[in-house]
Formats: sequence, structure tokens, C-alpha cells
Amino acid sequence: MSNEGKGELSHLDESGRARMADISGKEVTERTATARSTITMAQSTLDLIMNAGIEKGDVLAVAQIAGIMGAKKTSDLIPMCHPISISSVTMRFEVDREASSITAIVTAKTLDRTGIEMEALTGASIAALTIYDMCKAVDRSMRINRIELMEKSGGRSGSYKIEE
Repeated sequence: MSNEGKGELSHLDESGRARMADISGKEVTERTATARSTITMAQSTLDLIMNAGIEKGDVLAVAQIAGIMGAKKTSDLIPMCHPISISSVTMRFEVDREASSITAIVTAKTLDRTGIEMEALTGASIAALTIYDMCKAVDRSMRINRIELMEKSGGRSGSYKIEE
């Protein structure tokens, strides 16, 4: 794990109670974040997804829309997350047939006073949850894991890239 971010927690007041961080003194800058979430499943489930065999429809198309919507709704879901103006959200999927998994990768951008990491993380998480929802009738043993920030840029804390 990186030591980045160690220091004061901006969501706690002097008494240790939760609060929304004050970003009014920060500059508006371009900020970008990329996050991913991986869902692992039975090989037969992955085959159904890739061959349009899931009765609910095109799993990856629906998961893509859900992930983008999730990114846009982040501040409604995460209590201390600021509502920000999102410039763009892109999503792609990496299918690993050998590992029988799908990884949702979300990149979000903004011109704002605070970061967009939570939006990217939420989008990736919602995409994986949507895949689970659409496929649970055929595979309840699916596992969502590796929800993580891959990289970010912009803002006072600068850039970060995960060490693979």
C-alpha cells in the first residue's frame, strides 16, 4: 500500500465528528480518475454473457449504462461526497476467459474543486453489481473483488498510479 494520503482526515471536525470537507478555498482544476472492479464467475456463466445467452438481455451493455449512471449518482450514495460537475465517464470491460472474469474499468473526468476518484470507484462497483444482478439466476457464486483506484491526476495531492 502507498503512504499517500496519510495525515489529517478532512471529513472529521475538531471533535472527531463527521462533516463534509470544506472545498471552497480550492482551485478548480482538471481531475481524472480510473478505477476497476472485477467479477469472477463460473465459465458457463461467462460463456452465456459472451454469447448473448442471459435472458435479461445484453449484460455488458446494461452494465456499461449502469456504471456510468452510478458514477453520476455518487454524491447521492456516499454521504460525505461532494456533488461535482462530471465532464465525462468512459467505461470498458476486459474479459479474461482463463480466469473466468470480467473487469469493469471506469475513467471519470471533471473540472472542479475536488477529486473524482469516488465517481470512478462507484461506477466500477455498480457495473460489477449489475453483472451479478443480471446473472444471479444462473450463478449465485459470482464474486466481486479488486475494487480499486488505478490512477488519478489533478488537484493538490497530484498524481497517483497503482503499483501492479
